[in-house]
Amino acid sequence: MAGRILLIEDDQRLGDYVSGGLAEHNFTVDRASNGRDGLFLATDETFDCVILDRMLPGMDGLAVLRALRAAGLTVPVIVLSALGDTDARIEGLTAGADDYLAKPFSFAELLARIQAVRRRGSNAPAEQAVLRCADLELDRLARQVKRGSRRIAMQPREFRLLEYLMLHQGEVVTRTMLLEAVWDYHFDPGTNVIDVHISRLRRKIDDGEAQALLQTVRGAGYRLAADPA
Repeated sequence: MAGRILLIEDDQRLGDYVSGGLAEHNFTVDRASNGRDGLFLATDETFDCVILDRMLPGMDGLAVLRALRAAGLTVPVIVLSALGDTDARIEGLTAGADDYLAKPFSFAELLARIQAVRRRGSNAPAEQAVLRCADLELDRLARQVKRGSRRIAMQPREFRLLEYLMLHQGEVVTRTMLLEAVWDYHFDPGTNVIDVHISRLRRKIDDGEAQALLQTVRGAGYRLAADPA
């Protein structure tokens, strides 16, 4: 499952280590040593995954990430950082990262995470390419969401969250299910990351609409459905 990777990392030794390992697995690696050059490459070329250091000269990693998402780019991004506490991870994921890996890390783990984020973004079977709930439509191939004729911009994590809810529409989806399926957490980080994303998603798909689709089931979880709970 080789492909083209953009590595944005200012530590020369770490950059050599990561790019060398990726090359051994038949990846083509482009490199940038500061945020501005990395952002230019990411928006000017096509990559299968971006590996982004959080603390960069010129423009920090989260600023680069936010700029990528603001430009509408959905390329999978894995953030690398010496800041590995829960709050730092949540900040990176909320900014639009698909994954967050704390330093120091093993190359085997980084490789596994690259493969995982790329699998998530791979094309779905044709018969499941478009998911619908009432007038809400999610196109898994085009990576687009519409409510009626209104196009809705989605960050990658929001898209995955909505996709999971639509695949389980009509069912109550628990916090544990969302943590494992959307965030790849097999533990509760003890933060409000799900609440924040659900609130943001609800505003995007339901605000201004006559019919609310995203429901909170008190004490249980969430439910996406065309009929009232």
